[in-house]
Amino acid sequence: MINCAVIMGRLTADPELRKTPTGKSVVNFTVAVDRTYVRPGEDRQADFINVVAWNQTADFITRYFRKGSMIAVQGSIQTRSYEDKNGNKRQAVEILADNVSFCGSKASNDQAQQNRFEAPAQNAPAYQSESTDSFNEIGVSENGDTIGFGEQADGEDELPF
Repeated sequence: MINCAVIMGRLTADPELRKTPTGKSVVNFTVAVDRTYVRPGEDRQADFINVVAWNQTADFITRYFRKGSMIAVQGSIQTRSYEDKNGNKRQAVEILADNVSFCGSKASNDQAQQNRFEAPAQNAPAYQSESTDSFNEIGVSENGDTIGFGEQADGEDELPF
């Protein structure tokens, strides 16, 4: 039997990491996936797919993805039953994420991450090379050529073992 799901779309909200009582990471999120068929004269429709991720995958998602980020999810479909606040029995269908990947252009991913990981401006000291004389001491010229190293004698290129 095969149970494999692969979707690509955009996150509908910022993912929020939760911890189980035993300390495992879990995140639930929804991915908006455009339908491929568009009826003439109508707007494109989207499906909203619920996804759950655990442990390192959950940590990765909450760290690097935000609302609107393009994401590819590979996993399996699972169903679960629960009771809502009114005591009604409900059933949920979701993807259990095994792997997730970045999608879209780097510029759009960078823009999504800019607000999350913006570092304060600091005046860091710049590294300045003093001179290239030390390279000449070990037999390398400024252009990268070796100086004074002879060719290997025959048989020296073989491994000793």
